[in-house]
Amino acid sequence: MNKWGNLALVLMLGAGLALSGCGGGNNTGNMGNTGGNTAATNAPASSPETSGTAQDTLILGRGGDSASLDPAIVTDGESLKIAHQVFDSLLEYKPGTSEVQASLADSWEVTPDGLSYTFKLHPGVKFHDGTDFNAEAVVFNFQRWSDPASEYKFEGDSFDYYDSMFGPDGARVIKEVKAVDESTVQFVLNQPQAPFLQNIAMTTFGIASPAAVKEKKENFKNEPVGTGPFVFKEWKRNDSITLDKNTAYWKEGLPKLNKVIVRSIPDNSARFTALQNGEIDLMEDLSPDDLSTLESNSALTKIERPPFNVAYLGFNFKKKPFDNVKVRQALSHAVNKQEIIDAFFAGQAQAAVNPMPPSLWGYNDSVKDYEYDLDKAKALLAEAGYPDGLPDPVTLYAMPVSRPYMPDGKKVAEAIQAEWEKIGVKTVIESPEWATYLDDTKAGEKDDIFMLGWTGDNGDPDNFLYTLLDKDAIPGNNRAFYVNEELHTLLTGAQKETDQGKRTELYKQAQEIIKADAPWIPLVHTTPLLAGKANLKGFVPGPTGTEYYSEIYFE
Repeated sequence: MNKWGNLALVLMLGAGLALSGCGGGNNTGNMGNTGGNTAATNAPASSPETSGTAQDTLILGRGGDSASLDPAIVTDGESLKIAHQVFDSLLEYKPGTSEVQASLADSWEVTPDGLSYTFKLHPGVKFHDGTDFNAEAVVFNFQRWSDPASEYKFEGDSFDYYDSMFGPDGARVIKEVKAVDESTVQFVLNQPQAPFLQNIAMTTFGIASPAAVKEKKENFKNEPVGTGPFVFKEWKRNDSITLDKNTAYWKEGLPKLNKVIVRSIPDNSARFTALQNGEIDLMEDLSPDDLSTLESNSALTKIERPPFNVAYLGFNFKKKPFDNVKVRQALSHAVNKQEIIDAFFAGQAQAAVNPMPPSLWGYNDSVKDYEYDLDKAKALLAEAGYPDGLPDPVTLYAMPVSRPYMPDGKKVAEAIQAEWEKIGVKTVIESPEWATYLDDTKAGEKDDIFMLGWTGDNGDPDNFLYTLLDKDAIPGNNRAFYVNEELHTLLTGAQKETDQGKRTELYKQAQEIIKADAPWIPLVHTTPLLAGKANLKGFVPGPTGTEYYSEIYFE
């Protein structure tokens, strides 16, 4: 996701703006521009420590803003984190896992041939605008995502996740979605899809209010309406997003908080300082450099997210000479992953060999990496026709924001730049603001090589290999524009195969092909670090990079 991982993007990175009220007291005050100063300007009138009342507002700090608040049109994790609070999907993942459980659908039945799924919906659920959640609402959402000509696909929208999970137009997995009755919806498939239930549990398939989509049109991406535990209130771009408690939430006793404020504080150190000063209650993407300071502070606690990601460099196959496999292999040999880990990850990462983490079933541990060897890199460049290195500088896109799998993209890019120069490959590092970065890498016109990463969405290898490297994911998540027909046959075959043992063998073969073709240089798998107040309870970090805030409370 956790993710880049579509996009009507509207981000502009800037310094985090200040809160008038301090970290999560009952009076949070107004948020205003203080010229990038992250310090709180006013103390709260009363605090939980002095008033004896429980804190009921969570203030969370993160590295970047959302791109959009409509989960259907995004692939980046920052957008999906907010959507996860506003929308519910038919199914969800058990906290801390990628195991599917009931959500808006109480139960489901699957026919023996795997071509029909029938869901019984939870009764009495309301969208935030007061309209009814029912089978017709489910049908409306899936038709909107699947129909390229939908009148509710607005300018700039693309449903990349739908296309990557359920096939592009002309090769759809889902044949039909129909309302059997008000509380029953049936999915009819053109072909079996083994990870079907895993897929529809994803946040990107959160069910939106049809009435709100029709009324708000293009503005729905700025004013989302779902059935989730929190109701959208306000979005101050590059500053904060405010969510209020859904007092009519269908899950009894939830949410436990009255308000959530999610602040964008791009600088890792500033974000940690804000936590130490009590201006925020929880922070994402703790820099490994700050770990020892955190562990020495008894008022704070370290939180580890289960490792389920990959950071990588992708080669743009639309640009020469990166369509030459020997060039890609040469550059792969000229990256010292262990030095990068030692310098920038403080032991919280392991070198990546494959495009999926070793904790995921189907991982091929017999695949060997391109070892760090500058002489071999030079020899491969010579075989490719470049005995003196590449004649022109290479444009290397380095991420301008911290991500769970990459705390400082620019510094890592500079380390790689220095290694590549030793083999005659000069680079120009560019880091446009995050929205432009994602747009550019999706278009593939400006970058030669790009840095990105992915946090798994659903606990299935399909979500890494097919979603990121199959030809069906162009344009979209396959930003290398890599096409291999043998790989496509394996990955689509694995989707149709219901025997997990057979699927495992198909995915292992796929990883061998990918390694030989070297469309990426997989860099690291990380254990993302978060930090929070010691009295913050009920937060269970999930491997997918998104979790509900509805169970959080303060002692």
